[in-house]
Amino acid sequence: MARLGWLVLAAASALAQPASLLIPVEGVAASQLRDSFAEKRGGNLRGHEAIDIPAPLGTPVRAVDDGRVAKLFLSKPGGITIYQFDRDEKLGYYYAHLDRYAPGLTQGQQLRRGDVIGYVGATGNASPAAPHLHFAIFRLGPEKQWWKGEAINPFTYLGGQPSGAQK
Repeated sequence: MARLGWLVLAAASALAQPASLLIPVEGVAASQLRDSFAEKRGGNLRGHEAIDIPAPLGTPVRAVDDGRVAKLFLSKPGGITIYQFDRDEKLGYYYAHLDRYAPGLTQGQQLRRGDVIGYVGATGNASPAAPHLHFAIFRLGPEKQWWKGEAINPFTYLGGQPSGAQK
């Protein structure tokens, strides 16, 4: 019985893990990604809990997975942002520092993997000299709050290879 319980827990945990995702910035290859998830940021040296994907201003940003737009939001640190939930609403995807949304994008809209949802920018606290997409993944709690969840490192789910990994 204990083994069965472990298998059920393992299966439930696997359901809340992202599958292989589309790289959200058009034209960027996995080999160009850099893992900045654990880097310290800000005055209080909080964890970054995301990766930054540099690209020219206006480069299309695409949905990494199927799901819905949970929230379109303008914030001081993130600038123009999109919160997307996966189709099972167990994971949230956060796209920040956008230049603008894709025409017609609306809150609640169903997305398909690869849909253009916005364009790379430097809004919020991003440097105007370094446009990029700040991309994060988080495991949602039972309340399904778009602003809150357990951070998951997106690097390997986007095809990034950990340092020292064999190619």
